[in-house]
Amino acid sequence: MKKVLIAGATGAMGQKAVALVNGLADTQLTAVLAPHATADQRAELGLGPDVKIYQKREQVDPNVADIWLDFTVPAAVYENVRFALEHGLAPVVGTTGLTDEQEAELIAASRAKHVGGLVAPNFGMSAVLLMKFAQEAAKYFPDVEIIEMHHADKKDAPSGTALSTAKLIDQVRPSHESSPDEVTTLDNVRGGDYHGIKVHSVRLPGYVAHEQVLFGGAGEALTIRQDSFDRQSFMSGVKVALEKVLDLDELVIGLENIL
Repeated sequence: MKKVLIAGATGAMGQKAVALVNGLADTQLTAVLAPHATADQRAELGLGPDVKIYQKREQVDPNVADIWLDFTVPAAVYENVRFALEHGLAPVVGTTGLTDEQEAELIAASRAKHVGGLVAPNFGMSAVLLMKFAQEAAKYFPDVEIIEMHHADKKDAPSGTALSTAKLIDQVRPSHESSPDEVTTLDNVRGGDYHGIKVHSVRLPGYVAHEQVLFGGAGEALTIRQDSFDRQSFMSGVKVALEKVLDLDELVIGLENIL
């Protein structure tokens, strides 16, 4: 029986994760980390009577769980994952916002501690496939831009999925600059720039998580799009991660690398 701590259990994704873990036969929810949760909220949060409630990371007993499932906020995720690794808990991380440098530091820490884990910019299978297809298309279409659209409450921009898409495209894309002579009359109108790949972020009520990768060529265009209409769609990927994370011997970036 795998024991799981969920950090961010009161959030929208955290609550989906609570329901998922509660429904798995071989997995037990043993603790949550939620700064504002109280014992009086157990029933509404889906927490059993034996689930430990921690309001601060420093209070967590490392023996309470095998897996640290993180759906918190960008400001907390780096310290959360470092804490988990240092105390022998295998992190499964759906929180975005880690920089390349932070990921490299955490991978090194996981190797030093011989603790496996997974950081997944997106747990949705459609998003994973979009990234895979976009990387393949970029070999033939170097002119590319990314548009990602999320709910108005998302804390970081661009999304982790969009940034990961840009990184994967950059690995195979020929050295190329689109529209080098353009003149802009409004600051930042062309979006963010990752090695010449423009990334645009939209934040609006009513959206959940959506991404388009637009490729342009001579006389033709290709658009790859994925849409997540309900956060429940991410839980199939979380389930796979929970099943496989204890078999890993270091921190892995990207759900596609454990499928």
